[in-house]
Amino acid sequence: MTVAPAQNLPLPEAPADAGPSVLKILTLNTHKGFTSFNRRLVLHELRDAVRGVSADLVFLQEVIGEHSAHPVRFPLWPEKSQYEFLADSIWQAHAYGRNASYPEGHHGNALLSKFPILSQQNHDVSVGGPERRGLLHCAIDIPGRSHPLHAICVHLGLRGSHRLRQMDMMCELIEREIPPDAALIVAGDFNDWRIRANARLWKRAQLREVFLEHRGQSARTFPARWPLLRLDRVYVRNVSVRDMSVLSLRPWSHLSDHAGLLVEVAI
Repeated sequence: MTVAPAQNLPLPEAPADAGPSVLKILTLNTHKGFTSFNRRLVLHELRDAVRGVSADLVFLQEVIGEHSAHPVRFPLWPEKSQYEFLADSIWQAHAYGRNASYPEGHHGNALLSKFPILSQQNHDVSVGGPERRGLLHCAIDIPGRSHPLHAICVHLGLRGSHRLRQMDMMCELIEREIPPDAALIVAGDFNDWRIRANARLWKRAQLREVFLEHRGQSARTFPARWPLLRLDRVYVRNVSVRDMSVLSLRPWSHLSDHAGLLVEVAI
């Protein structure tokens, strides 16, 4: 029996992706676990609310990683970091990017995931002065997908000129580190009350803002009880959007100064 040379044997095909994976995405500025004006610690109620929406990926801003004074003042302060407390046993993978440090501790952005996080990197995009800002970039292993989903958790500055520079740095990061055909979700608090981000991010990185694309305008999220300003956003690339909602009613309206955004996508 003649055996074909090894070099002529057909190569095994790469495993094909399964059908579309449907994910729920939540983004929320947690206001460090306090109500507006820091009147009351609501971290436990916040955890219950986050659990209730059954999100697969949770983008969090203003999350405290450590604070030495709060456990003395607040009896219910958790022994672990806020992002670990919120993740609990539901989101077994999590990443944290420290943005601001002070004598008592630090806070920043966090990503909670029901799927393995393959890599994480926090990028400092602070632009002068004491205000510290960052972009937390994670690659996530989604079951049935041959390539990772890229996720960037964003919290931009309060000054318009700083935000424009930070958006440019984010676009440079995307160009440098994320393949053009990769699934990408960018979510967080953009502080973009002048609505400059949508056109800029589309032109430079082909990012589509989901509420603008499907509802005609970005969602009003601030202040949470009477939302007027369109500060929080979810942008996507190579991702299909199925549904979206603004979490501005109780209990959400009393858990932070920002309303959350819940978006269902397929990749």
